[in-house]
Amino acid sequence: MTAFRTLDDADLADKRVLVRVDLNVPMESGRVTDETRLKAILPTIRTITDKGGKAVLLAHFGRPKGRDESQSLAPVAKALEGQLGRKVAFASDCVGEAASSAISRLAAGEVIVLENTRFHAGEEKNAPDFVEALACLGDIYVNDAFSAAHRAHASTEGLARKLPAYAGRSMESELAALTKALEAPVRPVLAVVGGSKVSSKLELLGNLVKKVDILVIGGGMANTFLAALGKKVGKSLCEHDLADTAREILEKAKAAGCEIVLPVDAVVAREFKANAANRVVSVDQVGDDEMILDAGPETVAVVAQKLDGARTVVWNGPFGAFEMTPFDAATVAVARDVAERTRAGKLLSVAGGGDTVAALNHAGAAGDFSYVSTAGGAFLEWLEGKALPGVEALRV
Repeated sequence: MTAFRTLDDADLADKRVLVRVDLNVPMESGRVTDETRLKAILPTIRTITDKGGKAVLLAHFGRPKGRDESQSLAPVAKALEGQLGRKVAFASDCVGEAASSAISRLAAGEVIVLENTRFHAGEEKNAPDFVEALACLGDIYVNDAFSAAHRAHASTEGLARKLPAYAGRSMESELAALTKALEAPVRPVLAVVGGSKVSSKLELLGNLVKKVDILVIGGGMANTFLAALGKKVGKSLCEHDLADTAREILEKAKAAGCEIVLPVDAVVAREFKANAANRVVSVDQVGDDEMILDAGPETVAVVAQKLDGARTVVWNGPFGAFEMTPFDAATVAVARDVAERTRAGKLLSVAGGGDTVAALNHAGAAGDFSYVSTAGGAFLEWLEGKALPGVEALRV
């Protein structure tokens, strides 16, 4: 973490602190239905206000094309007020007179949310004049939105080049966890990569075979690898046209000394629905009219044995169709195993990606992982080995 300045390095007293946060929360009928992201930014806000700074929050919401009151951050500011336990002011714009006059009325230690940055086209274009309009509102810039760090937008990257820039507490935690997991890990490192398609995770797989010691492949993408090795996968989700690509990944892994673990057995069914009639078979015995919907118990046992020797686990994607019983069994079993080993101090475990977070929550295991990232696209791009503009701009 020495490569990034944090709030501990900043003089915040009586400063206008522009804080890029993630307020892109789920809403229903004007109410926030999941306050996870609001809770995540509280430590940063409190650090700033406790040190006498003025916390000026910048964020986007949805994908508006110009001003759209249905995408306003006003109700989110009200929900944040409830989480913070103190008044949160709101400005009807994020630049110009509406923003500057609202900020000028703030006393030291107070908080304001500025209106949706994406109401202005200059945000996503990282337009210099829009960056300037934002920068004149603050003395210091803090990025606490790792989830938006893969985008070179005005409020995520441009501002960090104009003002003294620091990582917020949530950003700091995320970068520390990710550094421990892949950049400077305790080995052996085991990665679990699941999900439906190889095509969506080609760059991810290509990067991981160079960085991890064991790569466990599950979900629909495992079917593509099995088919590439000559196994019959019946009516399973499978990208047969990527067979050559799958074999290339296996060869790259071999050359890099990375062990690939594929399913040895599977739970198969003729219908894609919850509680469909199913059976457990070897991956050599999948019927022509059957679909692989989960990894089987022998595969779970193999993964458990590989975990015995691992010290770090990185997880992205489920083993099967975890949304439907009983095809959640492998995901739940391995997730609980990793959680238990983490709790016992045997593993550092980091997981991320939308489906992954949902799967770990379903298993009741997320709370025991060392770190679970809700960042989605940014987490995936980091796993792919890509430089994230919002993070690069914070480097000292």
